[in-house]
Amino acid sequence: MPDILTLWNKVPVSGLAAVCSAYVSLMMLVICLLMYTRQRKKAYVLMAAAFSLIMTYEGLNIHPLFSQSLLLHSQDVYRPIQLFSFVLLNAAVFLLYRRMRRMHYILILVAGILLGLPSVVPGSVVSSWSVLYLDAMEWVLILISFTRIAPYIGHRVTYTAGLSAYAVWAAVHNVYTYLDANPETLSLTQWVSVLPLCLYSLIFFILFQRIMEQMQFIYRSSITDGLTGLYNRRYFMKHLNRYVSQGVKVSAIFCDIDNFKKLNDTQGHARADEVLKQTANILEEELAGLGLAGRYGGEELVALVVSRGGRVSQVAENIRKRIEQETIVTVSVGHSSLRRGVTGDGLMKQADQAMYHSKTSGKNRVTDYRLMGSRPASKRETSG
Repeated sequence: MPDILTLWNKVPVSGLAAVCSAYVSLMMLVICLLMYTRQRKKAYVLMAAAFSLIMTYEGLNIHPLFSQSLLLHSQDVYRPIQLFSFVLLNAAVFLLYRRMRRMHYILILVAGILLGLPSVVPGSVVSSWSVLYLDAMEWVLILISFTRIAPYIGHRVTYTAGLSAYAVWAAVHNVYTYLDANPETLSLTQWVSVLPLCLYSLIFFILFQRIMEQMQFIYRSSITDGLTGLYNRRYFMKHLNRYVSQGVKVSAIFCDIDNFKKLNDTQGHARADEVLKQTANILEEELAGLGLAGRYGGEELVALVVSRGGRVSQVAENIRKRIEQETIVTVSVGHSSLRRGVTGDGLMKQADQAMYHSKTSGKNRVTDYRLMGSRPASKRETSG
């Protein structure tokens, strides 16, 4: 045990940073491959390739670090790998939020060729011009990342923080190189070697957040109507049936836009869709805090009132009145409240029948299912 502790205490900070970076890269590689099998997004392929190279680069440097040899000279040999992984990593982050054109992929290939030039020119790997060339390329890549990637992605603050950490590491690395290994600078180089790990960790955070956003978007898309943003029929009925099974006092409102087909024929689908969205927004606003609104199909919009403070007849009338005043259409509205022995489907049929009564008795009016047969419907018919 003492021998192990002694060996551990002799490991430089840069060695620990290399081990941690390799471990983070392995986790990211696994996550990206798993995500690609599910979503087939090119961003995951680029990021997996980047972290494969990072893991290779850090792995090549772990052995000399633990044997207490200097990292910098071996880094010069492996730097093209490290810099190309930097290119792929930043391209992958961009691709998480934006589309890349064919020209972008060509530029990535060109960058790989340019970074590999010092390695293919005989005797140039450790030459001074090669180090200078790679340093210049590195700062060009950093500048491009700051100006052409950071402004166009989500979580730009997190990404910029990671880039800044990497830039500080690159700057200290350059100072060490051109000051001929000043002892104070060498010590600083050891400590700032953790900064690339900060970049990888922050990109891990960005990837995690992006995956969460996409999952939320997919879930939201599965329960809402794409045009109006209201809940779709399946989700709406699922909640209604749950309320019924729990014995919640719930009321249903059924709305049908009057003369919607004529609007489609005379003013076009685009205008009709705009009106439908306006109507849906009014419905959603009126149901805020009282229940939920959905699109039942076509121009049929529905709502559930589950709040004790919401009187369904008043809510229905508010909806009808606002649509008449704020849009170019009117709606026929019917509503019904849940009673013992009535199912969710039965409640919707009652509200639908009440709406149909409004439609056939003049349109632009509200009908209560309970009062439907007692007297003619009027523009405002309450449940008394």
